[in-house]
Amino acid sequence: MSGESISVEAFGQLPSGEAVNVYVLTNRNGLRLRAMNYGAIVLSLETPDRTGVNADVVLGFNTLDEYLAGSPYFGAVVGRYGNRIAHGRFELDGKTYELAKNNAPGGILCALHGGVRGFDRVFWTGTTVESGDGCGVRFEYESPDGEEGYPGNLKLSVTYWLKQDDSWQIDYRAHTDKATPLNLTQHSFFNLKGEGRGDVLDHHLQLTAHEYTPVDAGMIPTGKPAPVEGTPLDFLAPVRLGDRVDADFEQIQLGRGVDHNFVLPQKDGSLALAARVFEPESRRTVEVWTTEPAVQVYTGNFLDGSLTGKSGRTYGFREGFCLETQHYPDSPNQPHFPSTILRPGSEFKSTTVYKFGRRE
Repeated sequence: MSGESISVEAFGQLPSGEAVNVYVLTNRNGLRLRAMNYGAIVLSLETPDRTGVNADVVLGFNTLDEYLAGSPYFGAVVGRYGNRIAHGRFELDGKTYELAKNNAPGGILCALHGGVRGFDRVFWTGTTVESGDGCGVRFEYESPDGEEGYPGNLKLSVTYWLKQDDSWQIDYRAHTDKATPLNLTQHSFFNLKGEGRGDVLDHHLQLTAHEYTPVDAGMIPTGKPAPVEGTPLDFLAPVRLGDRVDADFEQIQLGRGVDHNFVLPQKDGSLALAARVFEPESRRTVEVWTTEPAVQVYTGNFLDGSLTGKSGRTYGFREGFCLETQHYPDSPNQPHFPSTILRPGSEFKSTTVYKFGRRE
């Protein structure tokens, strides 16, 4: 066993001149998380397999230049609005807001993950923090009124904790001076075999969700949650991903695999179990706990081998999966969905925990 530690390393400089640092968190069991103050991006997360050998289980790059050149949100915090807003437009308090449009599934334009320059592509300030059961880094960013079309000056912080129970806890906090939609999420791509070691089809996924939000050809929710029972999107019992991602089911075909918002059973904002994943080769596991009402499951359906990862291997089709805890897509346009509107005088608070383990 090693001791708990925090260190800071230089990682390069942005074209605008800011120095990018990597914050390295290590717990007493040897888990190690590296995150940088560009995009609040998690660069690596090393956890042990059944024999105690560590591997990096998140996808990403080795250099800042590769992230600047373009990334499918590897490891980043996305916002202001994680997921899609239909037609890049919403109405709030009688005013229509036009957002940056940066995605067009099915040929239908929408705003995705905050726009052309979302929170994944901005500079955050970083500060190391400590608690009795772990160490962490707090990233802070002030999003100006009108950024990517969103109203209000938004002050937010995202704190990553690496706890002694081998969990990675994420605490989000935000305040605004005008009403604004806000839906923050963490967009790490996981492969519990280790990044660059092939597809994730043998991973077994279990969700607590009895419902999901069906989508149209533009990957926008049609408006009414539907039961997972009797469909390939039923993960109430553990299911091998490879047995579902090519199912003859319209919703699966629209997303080229699983790319859906699952409705979680807790309604009171308490921290509750959302998902479990088990990888049989390494025997690694991860549990996801969240205060959010939903989780977007994405099976790497648009990874195509064009990106080379940290190990020097390309990331091919379905070589990573995401479990993005969040509110529902397009909520600003669907008032019967749980609200994502943050108003002045209120605080946005959200917590998600990824707890890592292994089966003997």
